[in-house]
Amino acid sequence: MALRLGPPLLHSFHGFVPKNSPIRFSKVYAQNSMLPSVESHKLIMEVKEKLKRDHPSLHVGKNGRDDDEMILWFLKDRKFSVDEAVKKLTIAIKWHEEFGVSELSEESVKSIAETGKAYVHDFLDVYDRPVLIVVASKHFPAMQDPVEDEKLCVFLIEKALSKLPDGKEQILGIFDLREFGSENADIKFLKFLFDVFYYYYPKRLGEVLFVDAPFVFQPLWQLVKPLLKSYASLARFCSKDTVREEYFTEETVPVCFKD
Repeated sequence: MALRLGPPLLHSFHGFVPKNSPIRFSKVYAQNSMLPSVESHKLIMEVKEKLKRDHPSLHVGKNGRDDDEMILWFLKDRKFSVDEAVKKLTIAIKWHEEFGVSELSEESVKSIAETGKAYVHDFLDVYDRPVLIVVASKHFPAMQDPVEDEKLCVFLIEKALSKLPDGKEQILGIFDLREFGSENADIKFLKFLFDVFYYYYPKRLGEVLFVDAPFVFQPLWQLVKPLLKSYASLARFCSKDTVREEYFTEETVPVCFKD
């Protein structure tokens, strides 16, 4: 049995990269080691006190200024700098409340979810990551409400994160680009998606697979790539076979990627 050490590091643009192109390795996001529980608890309390003192109007509860889990995650993201964590948390907590994240539900996104354009897979990948799948050919920005698209996006991120096993911290994103056409292109939504991960769910996205990207996708990628900041390094362009063989077992592979 092969020993799996972690997600593959080699990222190539399947269909675009010449066979003799030099091999490049992407940056790897390494989480800081957890501080001892006593130390991390002290920092959490320090952040909570600072938020309460400086930003008393921020809401409390889940994704609020007294949410220990959220505070700890942002401390880790900011290398345990209290001031930096508070700065980023303030923005994130306000956004969660204004966006109405806590009010999102299966029922509230039902109509847009029924298009089948995006969903959370029933199984984890082989690295025990929840999987968020986007079917790009079912996304029609000229015909569908962008606000509803954004709500579905955030709801599915929350749903994927709720499936994280103990000790796991990141999810896998898969864009199925088969049958993608110019009518499916949506730079604004891609920017929204990656901004959400960058500002409000930092380092929760472990890897993004762009599956069987057609050449018509290349101009869109060249436009959006500079906007994605460090997240561009998480992208891997690959084939359906790669998804099936490297990320899932026969029992867990999504139906759309089976033979």
